[in-house]
Amino acid sequence: MNIRRIRAVTRKEFIHVLRDRRSLGMGILMPVIMLILFGYALTLDVDRVPLIVWDQNRTPHSRELISRFLGSRYFSLQGYVQSYGQVEEAIDRRRALAALILPPDFSSRLTSKKGVSLQMIVDGSDSNTATIALGYAEGIVLSFNQDLILQALQRQGGATAAVPIDFRPRVWFNPDLESRNYIIPGLIAVIMMVIAALLTSLTVAREWEQGTMEQLISTPVKAPELVIGKLIPYFCIGLFDVLLAVLMGEFLFHIPLRGQPALIFGQAAVFLVGTLSLGLLISIAAKNQLLASQAAMVATFLPSFLLSGFAYPLRSMPEVLQGISYAIPARYFIILLKGIYLKGVGPRILLLEGLFLVLFSSIMFVLAVKRFKKRLE
Repeated sequence: MNIRRIRAVTRKEFIHVLRDRRSLGMGILMPVIMLILFGYALTLDVDRVPLIVWDQNRTPHSRELISRFLGSRYFSLQGYVQSYGQVEEAIDRRRALAALILPPDFSSRLTSKKGVSLQMIVDGSDSNTATIALGYAEGIVLSFNQDLILQALQRQGGATAAVPIDFRPRVWFNPDLESRNYIIPGLIAVIMMVIAALLTSLTVAREWEQGTMEQLISTPVKAPELVIGKLIPYFCIGLFDVLLAVLMGEFLFHIPLRGQPALIFGQAAVFLVGTLSLGLLISIAAKNQLLASQAAMVATFLPSFLLSGFAYPLRSMPEVLQGISYAIPARYFIILLKGIYLKGVGPRILLLEGLFLVLFSSIMFVLAVKRFKKRLE
């Protein structure tokens, strides 16, 4: 392998990238734009659920319970109604996602210790939001119940009363349960896989379409030298994109980075070699820029978005899809990024995922070299 020939191919590819503003824009601006759009638009947090209330009791007890819903950041009062018809209309017109209904005997049954039933109507057309909203409502009602029990015990037995179970949940690594904190690291992996494969998917195909491949074939440059020379410019662009993503996560999205930044760049470098080689392999096989770009999109975006654990938990998927997910490199890169970002763990914990990335990159690079043949077909 000749370093001078690799340097010559690299220089040629750098010149082409700098002259081709579309490729340069795709390589630098597209990851930034996608990170901003997905970072702000994609969220799994459920805040300010539109709520309507039908208070048929109108007593201090009912007003106290309602105030707890209104004092929570999870619900936003849209108004009061006076009938089930108004509840149905508000939900049908999407003015409210949930309705809290308090019966006329709410206060009297509380004071007489008979127990009382509350009704919560939730729009199930958005099942995920509905499930989370019901969980929030159950937590508020449970807190209200505990306070009533404590007040009753204090009236009966003195000034203080002990709670039977003192439940104190604590969330590690993401104490505020902000979905952005784990979405952004996953986004970095998905975006880098798509952009890297798209960039190199056009290189060899462009050479065939422009008629310059014949000139490359006639030179003494060997297949491994040509592959490495074409990868290096896009590898540099990819690392620059990772730097931009880390800086945006730190200063724009305020994502906590508890691990070592050097570990992020080290794993990103291995991941980039694999994804760039995958794009190059597609380009070599397709020999057409449109076909190569479409194939790269299908081969990277859909698997990395759906089967990497980024958007949907893998454990809830059928076993067949769980098995397929082990072949998706973004799965391991996402685990690595979340571990470094949120948990601050090091190479000892993430060794297995790192080895899988090395294996993926090695296989993709070898296949790209083997697939490229210096002859006209």
